[in-house]
Amino acid sequence: MAANAGHEGDAPMALTDCDLVGLESALRVCDLDIVLLDGNALRADIRARVQDRSLACTAVSGFRFHGRFELPADWCVLGFLHAASSKRSWCHGAPLSSEMAIAVLPDGGASEFALDAGADLTVLVLPAQRLHAKYGELSLSRTPAPPGLLGPFHARGPRAESMRLGYERLRAALRSDEPVCDGDIEHLVEMHIQAALSVSHVDRPACPRGQRAHYSAFQRAEGYMRSNMQHDIYMDDICEAIGVSERTLRHAFKSLLGVSPNRYLAMLRLCAACRSLSATGTEERSVKSVALSCGLWDLSRFAENYRRVFDELPSDTLHRRRATPQPHRAGSQASGWKAARRSGQPSNLI
Repeated sequence: MAANAGHEGDAPMALTDCDLVGLESALRVCDLDIVLLDGNALRADIRARVQDRSLACTAVSGFRFHGRFELPADWCVLGFLHAASSKRSWCHGAPLSSEMAIAVLPDGGASEFALDAGADLTVLVLPAQRLHAKYGELSLSRTPAPPGLLGPFHARGPRAESMRLGYERLRAALRSDEPVCDGDIEHLVEMHIQAALSVSHVDRPACPRGQRAHYSAFQRAEGYMRSNMQHDIYMDDICEAIGVSERTLRHAFKSLLGVSPNRYLAMLRLCAACRSLSATGTEERSVKSVALSCGLWDLSRFAENYRRVFDELPSDTLHRRRATPQPHRAGSQASGWKAARRSGQPSNLI
């Protein structure tokens, strides 16, 4: 699907310029960690609304990226991929494609995925207890919904079709700013669980053995990169640390992400620098100190590469942060939500 394509019945959609830090806070209850993978501009169409004790969000991405996030213990994510390239879209190494339902339950670890440019998805972020209660009603079980049951699956069959139509109606309402009834959210959660209970194992994506090996190598390599970002990192160092050959490492990155390990490392450093320059409490930091903390030693090359990726100089990002200590962004309301959740007090967002 083309990134700027419309959908019948939807409001006209146009991708707009985005801010990396704003994108990373789109889930509200936790922050994404995004690494850009292609040369496309940071453009997307994102519509979100907090309603009925949940966040409903629909988005189309104009760029390819790798993301990871860790949900708090009391939140979960349900969603549907209206369109996704099966070539390099995956979750924990398992391939994702169009017309697939997704679910993320808190399990104490990070959720990791990659989406290609043109990915079109609608998600619900809601209290995990609400999901488990609905699962108990439908399955007559007193145990929480098992993560494996609600994992990714292809939307096939009558119940899956009802679920798909529910997500499409929600997407259309968000894009046209039409009202969404509280009962619609509850009904969509019910339809998602019913569809998950009705699918067979053949409707769930399998991760081939070779892809599992590639994903394992990638995970270990990326962990090494993140742990040693302040230092020079060479391919030999990574291969020795994780116990694979350079050929295997290159093949794993190319297969999963479409980029070389060196390209990924460069983008990892740039995105970390952007995040640091945009963060609160950077008033006393300089562009040089941020660059060096991310292992970017050549400041002139850093500035040029940064401008090419984010369409502004690092100093522009830092000065804007200093000029507006609390900018309005997609996740600017998250602090209230998170603080209320930590303190046990009700949030005025839900």
